Amino acid sequence: MTRYDVFNGDADGLCALQQLHLTEPDAERAVLITGTKRDIALLRQVPAVAEDQVTALDISLDKNRDALMGLLARGVSVRYVDHHYPGEIPAHPNLKAHIDTTADRGTSLLVDDLLQGRQRAWAVVGTFGDNFDTAARTAAQSLGLRQDELEQLRELGILLNYNGYGATVEDLHFPPDVLFARLRPYADPLEFVRQDDAFAALQTGYADDMARARAQIPEHRSETHLLMVLPAAPWARRVAGVYANALAQQAPMRAHAMLTRLAQGGFLVSVRAPIDRPDGADVLCRQFETGGGRKAAAGINQLKDSEYADFVDAFLMAFGEA
Repeated sequence: MTRYDVFNGDADGLCALQQLHLTEPDAERAVLITGTKRDIALLRQVPAVAEDQVTALDISLDKNRDALMGLLARGVSVRYVDHHYPGEIPAHPNLKAHIDTTADRGTSLLVDDLLQGRQRAWAVVGTFGDNFDTAARTAAQSLGLRQDELEQLRELGILLNYNGYGATVEDLHFPPDVLFARLRPYADPLEFVRQDDAFAALQTGYADDMARARAQIPEHRSETHLLMVLPAAPWARRVAGVYANALAQQAPMRAHAMLTRLAQGGFLVSVRAPIDRPDGADVLCRQFETGGGRKAAAGINQLKDSEYADFVDAFLMAFGEA
């Protein structure tokens, strides 16, 4: 029997997996399958056969449906934990689905529920990384942390999330499986912050990329909407999502869209619903062929140049500006 752990390469996926690996004795032997944050159709990479076990974390069931049904048909047992739009959840004896699309609950908090809080500090990191600051602070109340320690967990979550963005793994500072291997020895995320130089490397990269992003001029700005277009450059692909998160925190009543130009034409799109009304981002993005996500935050992997005007109109209408 082989165990396959399939996870999103962002903070939520990493921290959900970390909780399980710190808790489950057989996890060390698992085969890891991951990719960039936008590389979510991961189940098709799993070569599992009858009697094997698959854990899928923080990847949309709707985007992996055909591969999931193939695994189940081959007699593979699948544990599926996620918070993105799932579509219809299959009823199958080999599938254990823990899916909750509540707007401020990520996969790390769903795993925290399953583990009854045994690795909660990592759940807090993943929740901060997914830009659910209020939910993260609520979950952290039982940990008895000082304010500076809580802020370190928040920064770690943001940096882990930042590392996941890019068109390819080559855009990233660390491939997600390599970064996970560096997280894995640390039951306490604060020890990772203090001891592993990957933290400082991500801090430096994040500061540099964010400085470049802040120098860009928005294409559209109002009290309710902000739309930014970034150039086709590795720094822009890395920072687009976390910059959108930062802007959303600064203006919680405003919707944000971050469009990053692709070298082959078109745009990579990140959308954030207003934090005060965290709903509608997934519905907006699913109007376009490669779109998906969750209520509070969603994206489009390739928006055609010819669709730009349609997207702008849909973005303004989706969050209340005709």
